[in-house]
Amino acid sequence: MSTVRPADGDLSVYIHVPFCAVRCGYCDFNTYTATELGGGGSQAEYAHNAMTEMDLTLAADRAAGYDYRQVSTVFFGGGTPTLLPADDLVAMLEHLRTLLPLADDAEVTTEANPDSVTRASLSRLAAGGITRVSFGMQSAVPSVLATLDRTHDPEKVPQAVAWAREAGLDVSLDLIYGTPGETIADVETSVTSALACGVDHMSAYSLIIEGNTAMARQLRRGELTAPDPDDMADKYELVDDLARADGLSWYEVSNWSRTPAQRSRHNLAYWRGTDWWGIGPGAHRHRDGLRAWNVKHPSRYARMLAAGEMPVADSEQVTAEDRLVERIMLELRIADGLAVEVVPVDRRRMLAVHRDRGHLEPAALEAGRAVLTRSGRLLADAVIRDLVP
Repeated sequence: MSTVRPADGDLSVYIHVPFCAVRCGYCDFNTYTATELGGGGSQAEYAHNAMTEMDLTLAADRAAGYDYRQVSTVFFGGGTPTLLPADDLVAMLEHLRTLLPLADDAEVTTEANPDSVTRASLSRLAAGGITRVSFGMQSAVPSVLATLDRTHDPEKVPQAVAWAREAGLDVSLDLIYGTPGETIADVETSVTSALACGVDHMSAYSLIIEGNTAMARQLRRGELTAPDPDDMADKYELVDDLARADGLSWYEVSNWSRTPAQRSRHNLAYWRGTDWWGIGPGAHRHRDGLRAWNVKHPSRYARMLAAGEMPVADSEQVTAEDRLVERIMLELRIADGLAVEVVPVDRRRMLAVHRDRGHLEPAALEAGRAVLTRSGRLLADAVIRDLVP
C-alpha cells in the first residue's frame, strides 16, 4: 500500500531543457548548442523524451511507496526552455497533469531569454498553463552583456516584459552583478532598468566563475580581472537599496519580491528541502533524503529512455547529519529564517555571538528564529559555518 509523502503530499517538478543558442562564457550548467549535440538527443524529440522519463519516474516512486497528492510547482529551466516551441512546453505540462494532479494554484514557471520569446509564444504559454516567466536579463549595459556572451538587446527587455504581462503572466527579471569590468554605476543602471519594467520579483546573483568555463580560462590568461569581494559587497548593498526603495523586500539572500505571494514558491521548496522530481539530462531529484541525478548528455539520455531505462547516472542516501547541515545552510538564507531548535546544542552559543556582531536580528532570535540582517547576508557563509555540526 502506498503512502503519501511528505506530510502535505505536495511535489515540485523541475524540467531541464538543455539547449542554448549560444553558450555563455560564465555558464557551468549542463547546456548544449545544436552543433554540440551530434547524433540523437535532438530538440525535436526532447518533449517526448521528457514525458517518457516522467512515466518512468512515477512508476519508480509508486513502487517505492511514494504517491504524491499533487504537484504544487513546476519549473522549466535550462538552458533556454523557450528555444523549444511553446507547444512542446505545454505538452510536457499537460502530460505531467495526466500523471499527477496540479494544484489549483500551482506555480508554473519557465525561464526565457528576452530574445527567445514573441507575443504569440508567451500568449500560448499562458493559455497552456504557464503562470510565470523568469527572464535572464543579466544586465542593461551592452558592454557587460558582451563580456557575459549574452546575445539579447537590452532595449528589448521592456517589450518582452510587456508581452508577458499582456498574456497574464507573472514576471521575474534575473540579474548578475560582479562581471569583470562592470562598474557600480553599471549595476545601478541595470537594477533601475529592471525595476522600471514594473516587475514584482527580481533575482540578483553575484557572478561565480567556475573553473571549467571559458571565462575562467580568460582570467587565467589575464584577459579579465577577477571580481573583488569588497566591490561585490558594495554592489549587493546597492541592489538591496534600490529594490527596497521600489517596494521589494528580500526573502532569500539573492531574491526580492513585492509581496510574499510573489515569491518563487518553487525555489522556496528547494530551500525548505521538500521532495522534487528532476526531469531531463543532468537533472537532480530528491525523495525523502534519497538524491539522484541523471546522465548529462542528451543523446545518452535519449538512448536510455528508448531502452526503457531510468536515465540515472548515480544516487546517494543523504545521511541525517548531512541533511541537518543542508537544512541550516538553506533555511538560514531565507527571510523566514531558521528555528533555533534546529541548531545543534553545542553550536547555539554562536547565535548570540552573531547577534552581537550584527549578523542576526535580535528580535527574531528572541522569538526563536535565526534571521540574517543585511550585514549577515553578506557574511552568510561564515555564519553558517559557525552553526553547522
